[in-house]
Amino acid sequence: MVKQFFKVNKKVIVLIGVIAGIFLSLLAVKTMEYTDSPGFCRTCHNMESEYQTFTASTHSELSCNNCHLPNDNIVRHLFFKGRAGMTHVYYNTFATSKIPNVIHASDRTKEVINENCISCHKSTLTNVSHNAKDDCTSCHRFVPHGKGFKTKQFNEQPQTGEILKNKGGY
Repeated sequence: MVKQFFKVNKKVIVLIGVIAGIFLSLLAVKTMEYTDSPGFCRTCHNMESEYQTFTASTHSELSCNNCHLPNDNIVRHLFFKGRAGMTHVYYNTFATSKIPNVIHASDRTKEVINENCISCHKSTLTNVSHNAKDDCTSCHRFVPHGKGFKTKQFNEQPQTGEILKNKGGY
């Protein structure tokens, strides 16, 4: 059988290899793109309220992993995604009773979320003082997830001293 394989024209073998490589590359790219989407994240988790509030937020054009995975380095991104994905597969397959009703970000994920907030909102940080709290979610914990974060006060001008009194939060 091996001898017959080597009798095949080498150009045909290379062409098949190139076509297979292109197909596998496209498949990998589309899989990565799909697994970054809010629709995918919604299928495995009890994240319906988070999904609904996300799609109504100003961040709805982003993928979940724009915020929830490191984006400074592809190796770190893929490692973090793989570890999180395998954890989710484990819990959704073998430990569904251990999945909490409300899922909170781990300390490691909170750090990544904060890095991504800072990365996207650099210009805001240079124009407005943001040194009152340790991280972005201390004040902005309902963005982009959370019920009713756009209250009546959301669109009103703050009163003099209100932002300082609340240390940047509302």
